[in-house]
Amino acid sequence: MLTPLEALRQYFGYDTFRNGQAELISHLLAGQDVFGIMPTGAGKSVCYQIPALLMPGMTIVISPLISLMKDQVDALQANGIPSAFLNSSLTSEQYRAVIKDIYAGNIKILYAAPERLETAGFLKLFREIPVSMVTVDEAHCVSQWGQDFRPSYLRIRSFLQSLPCRPVLGAFTATATKEVAEDIVHLLGLYQPFCITTGFDRENLCFSVRQPRNKFRELLEVLKEHAGETGIIYCISRRLVEQVTEDLNTHGFPAVRYHAGLTEEERIQNQNAFIYDRIKLIVATNAFGMGVDKSNISFVVHYNMPKSMESYYQEAGRAGRDGSPADCILFYHFSDVRTNEFMIENNENTHIRPDIREQLRKKEKERLHQMQTYCTQNACLRGYLLRYFGEKTPVYCGNCSFCLSECTKQDITLEAQKIISCIYRLYQKQLSFNAQGLTEILRGSKSKKYASYHFAETLSTYGIMKQVPESQCLEIIAYLLHKNWIAQDKKGILQLNRNSGVLLKEKTQVFMYVKRQSAPVQKSAHARSRKQISDSDDKLLSLLKECRQKIAEKERIPAYIIFTDVTLQDMCRKRPVSDMAFLSVSGVGHVKLEKYGDAFMQVIKNYQSSENVTT
Repeated sequence: MLTPLEALRQYFGYDTFRNGQAELISHLLAGQDVFGIMPTGAGKSVCYQIPALLMPGMTIVISPLISLMKDQVDALQANGIPSAFLNSSLTSEQYRAVIKDIYAGNIKILYAAPERLETAGFLKLFREIPVSMVTVDEAHCVSQWGQDFRPSYLRIRSFLQSLPCRPVLGAFTATATKEVAEDIVHLLGLYQPFCITTGFDRENLCFSVRQPRNKFRELLEVLKEHAGETGIIYCISRRLVEQVTEDLNTHGFPAVRYHAGLTEEERIQNQNAFIYDRIKLIVATNAFGMGVDKSNISFVVHYNMPKSMESYYQEAGRAGRDGSPADCILFYHFSDVRTNEFMIENNENTHIRPDIREQLRKKEKERLHQMQTYCTQNACLRGYLLRYFGEKTPVYCGNCSFCLSECTKQDITLEAQKIISCIYRLYQKQLSFNAQGLTEILRGSKSKKYASYHFAETLSTYGIMKQVPESQCLEIIAYLLHKNWIAQDKKGILQLNRNSGVLLKEKTQVFMYVKRQSAPVQKSAHARSRKQISDSDDKLLSLLKECRQKIAEKERIPAYIIFTDVTLQDMCRKRPVSDMAFLSVSGVGHVKLEKYGDAFMQVIKNYQSSENVTT
């Protein structure tokens, strides 16, 4: 019988386990329940796939999305691991074929949606077939306090209780606060589980927040920085997805759209175009992406601020899954807060009792405030994100927009007093405005919408900050809100509070970190940290990618399932032309050597021959 490390080498092509993998595998093989909190790209799937291979019976993996199941099964089959899925995408004939394979003992790992657990046929099947392990992927979906609550996940515990013999249970997620983690253990019925959190930090990701005056123009700049690379652009609404997709195509950046309002046929077609590398850009709502296993996504742009840190971390984490440098860029504007608040207020989840629904709204508003703080604070972004998930962090990470920019500590006391004074003078006139409106008044806007107020003659604070750029004025207002020097109502209207009077009347100084006007525009993570390969290796890499694409089209699977970009880069460095040398490439196991080795080694041999002729 293989050891876990031998299985890792033979089936997955790696010589060592990543952080936490060996511990989780050993506890599952010992028959103990486990709970793993591991960031996207940390290798959660290996933690249950290797025990599934080594255990005598079958493993059921509970997974939330059809696309995720297909990706995982394609990858397992490419590695020579007998696996299948049962979901609504199968025809009756395909479904019967999978059932036949299960009864014949030809399946080691079966993926299924939680909704299928209570169907009579499924229950009957697994009262007859021995199940060694059940794994719950995206386990945070079981908690109503999590960001992706799915009532169907609550059925998992009763399914386990219905089996003749309770299998060992594993639960895995990329994001879980302490409250959600406790919920997962309780609701799934994990019995004295071995729990591990491997850490939320992914050093290859560069986090940045930008506050552009024109988001689309800024997006075009990002796409120029990432020319030819694969990326996801998240938008807050279907309408915005449609608009951004149309505008990108008009400007020569081919992109497809993805949101819940499309037909199922178009969603599948567009997702496949992205997964199979026929298109580089996908513009989507948060309906897209959970569990998407695509390894070569080099940037994720949030066109709007998400509703929570959990959502943001999970969506941004779809970049750089192969370990390559990647950018996670968030465009922030005050209006994003208002839009999210509207969605929270109008979310009527009929699966939850009204009293619990109200508690959830309160919790979602707290999360939204924490997300806004992330966007408006003047400190290390990675530090804030990691502290949110309960980890200790350095003050300086060296790989976020704050740490990479030139910032100075600036006294903004006078500007703060002017802003508070203006809010007060307007209040005396029984007038109030949001941040944008107040900024325009402070800067002396000549807009017609203010003409009837005659501010130039009647408001002493009109135009008192005309020398301050609009973006900086908005940034200062955001900072004052964050530090509770001023307040705002549900509609975003600015108000004074007790602290406002203290700042005006007492000699209290206010400081914030401000980017220098001369600070250079930050280059993308790839531009800063692109792997050092020679021009000749770059040419070889292109040839290997062409070979990979031809095989992918022939086998009708995504190219990254054959080999990731990182594996191809290692081939460029090692240039293997024998079986033993090919096995030394990271990500190459025995099955892939047998299936693909000859084709890729031939490309390398031909290239080396052409080099020799040239020289």
